[in-house]
Amino acid sequence: MNMPVIDESKLEAFVMRAMGDLAAGYGGIMITLGNKLGLYKTLAGAGPLSAAEVAKRSTCAERYVREWLNSQAASGYVDYHPASDTYELAPEQAMVLADDESPVFLPPAWQVPASMWFDEELSLEAFRTGKGVNWGEHDHRLQCGVAAFYRNGYRSSLVPEWLPALEGVVEKLEAGINVADVGCGHGHSTVLMAKAFPNSHFYGYDVHAPSLEESTQNAIKAGVTDHVEFQVAKAVDYPDKQYGLICFFDCLHDLGDPLAAAQHAAKVLAPDGAVLLVEPFANDRLEQNMSTVGQLYYSASTCICCAHAISEGGTEVLGAQAGEARLAEVFRKAGFKHFRRAAETPFNLILEARR
Repeated sequence: MNMPVIDESKLEAFVMRAMGDLAAGYGGIMITLGNKLGLYKTLAGAGPLSAAEVAKRSTCAERYVREWLNSQAASGYVDYHPASDTYELAPEQAMVLADDESPVFLPPAWQVPASMWFDEELSLEAFRTGKGVNWGEHDHRLQCGVAAFYRNGYRSSLVPEWLPALEGVVEKLEAGINVADVGCGHGHSTVLMAKAFPNSHFYGYDVHAPSLEESTQNAIKAGVTDHVEFQVAKAVDYPDKQYGLICFFDCLHDLGDPLAAAQHAAKVLAPDGAVLLVEPFANDRLEQNMSTVGQLYYSASTCICCAHAISEGGTEVLGAQAGEARLAEVFRKAGFKHFRRAAETPFNLILEARR
């Protein structure tokens, strides 16, 4: 047999790439520890601190804290000052790691890969048998991690940017319409809209009852229960209330029959109503998605999005990188005449559909 010729420089570069990904996995545990122990919050805005000072202020053991700080310095997540043997969290680092109101706050997102590891046996069986894995079968960290990951992004963009990008929708929300939030999860998107538009009535629908319990508590905390309701329902059978706006936030690609979901939306949508479709950012061709964002979304899609769609029958398994063209085709088949990209972020496509 002819043995392949190994390019040593390419091999070394690929090994270092793989080691970088492995180090990132280790680093995720460090980020979660730092978040849950309050270590990032201790560092935020405090200037240079010694390991002993960080330990004292966070009421943690100094030897563990020092090793953790060293891991953060090595990864570039905190700055280290050798002359004073101190550690400092820059303002930009604090936005990502310490400020839980920031639109780029990421520590809770690490609960998602944690759940993926915990659910490894489910994924192995799914690969071998072709069967699906329902959203509710996953470890609870999946639902919590996804909700927290998207919450701050929605908070910064949904009301001030995405809704105004839709034609005439803000004016209708201000006057008062019925709004459906399909696949609402913990209800963060529902509550955000309800707080901004008290004259409209919001209905959150999801198939996962435990998530709806969380959404109800979120509505109570926000003081919007007078015009918000949550109900267990599928994307193809929630009640017809002639909605002025129907929202699918990062969920259409998870559905076993996205066409049936779009057809039901067309049926229960008011004549002058609109559909707001927010989906993970993706270009239409695989070779256009060779990026860090593509790596993240394809990986999550393998174990979560495609798995849930298959569990629902998998008529058309879109995956998290469906792309605008495939999504437009779904709505065209459902009878929608108008479909356009209203806005975008590095992580999301914001799309508008009308009959």
